Amino acid sequence: MRPPPDSRVPRPGHASPPVRTRESDIAPVLVPVAHGSRDPRSATTVRALVDEVRGRAPGLDVRPAFLDFDQPSVTDVLAGLDRPAVVVPLLLGSAYHARVDIPGIVAGFPHVRVADVLGPDPRLLAVATDRLASLGVAPGDPGLGIVLAGTGSSHSPANAVVHRLAARLGGVAAFATAEPRVPEAIAGLRARGAERVVVASWFLAAGRLLDRVQAQAGDDVPVADPLGPDPRIAELVLERFAAHALRTAA
Repeated sequence: MRPPPDSRVPRPGHASPPVRTRESDIAPVLVPVAHGSRDPRSATTVRALVDEVRGRAPGLDVRPAFLDFDQPSVTDVLAGLDRPAVVVPLLLGSAYHARVDIPGIVAGFPHVRVADVLGPDPRLLAVATDRLASLGVAPGDPGLGIVLAGTGSSHSPANAVVHRLAARLGGVAAFATAEPRVPEAIAGLRARGAERVVVASWFLAAGRLLDRVQAQAGDDVPVADPLGPDPRIAELVLERFAAHALRTAA
């Protein structure tokens, strides 16, 4: 049976209709979950991204949460729900937090589903490329060496994804918490003949790890801004949500 018009889950880029009062007639809650950081710039970026999401889906109930450091916590948000929800990890890869932490928390809430992480997705790489453009460079420029720097993980398949993405930029990968580190990647590019080296950020927000990357890059290697609250990322969040919300609301 086709649901009434005002009960449908909002599609990305479309405003959601007014919700009805019966729990079975309203869309699930969207819970974007970020890692959290001691650096306040991280939470500021997350909240700006959430504002982008809300702007693209007016009427959708969006309740952000954090795994650590910031508030509210994932457990507190999920415990306060009065209807089904979909958690969308604001993570760029499927490392420990995506594979273990979030599923472990959500396991205690049977009416909550977990969507896929944001990466890898071509739109994220497009945003990273745009951030490079702000440095006045582009992949394929003669003599240019590009390091795509991410957090890094003990889960090697997650690092392998970043290596593949770096190759699509014509560059190499490096990590803040795993090998290879940024200085080694820069030295390798220069040894191969790069006349200029830049670092592309595979980070959603500024914070201590990106600061570490910038310090390791040194004064003569510019580091692009993080991906940030880009509208394309907001659209991606809504797509991840919609893929599971349709099943949750059924």
